[in-house]
Amino acid sequence: MKDVISTTEAPAAIGPYSQAVSFGNLVVTSGQIPLKPDGTLVEGGITEQTEQVLQNLKAVLAAAGTDLARVVKTTVFLADMNEFAEMNAVYERHFPAPSPARSTVQVARLPRDVRVEIEVLAERH
Repeated sequence: MKDVISTTEAPAAIGPYSQAVSFGNLVVTSGQIPLKPDGTLVEGGITEQTEQVLQNLKAVLAAAGTDLARVVKTTVFLADMNEFAEMNAVYERHFPAPSPARSTVQVARLPRDVRVEIEVLAERH
């Protein structure tokens, strides 16, 4: 059975989707963008935006009973691949070795015209 994961420690879904869902020991998050839990956009560039996205993912995963150390796969969506190095520097601090599998793609546009969105697949404790 699928369980819906929700927390007020991360921004609420802005559409017909859940912050995350779990199925057995598997947790799949929706893409998180750099909104603060109150729904306001974080100020700053790719570094600040990536940090907020990862804080949101930490909160959603905690609500699901897991954490970033249990993430097995991430997908990173960037508005500009030229910002990869700056995003990667923040990402690396949150995902030390052994790092999860990852795909990174440049997209034409992200919600609210943000610079980055990240979704993850994790195992529950």
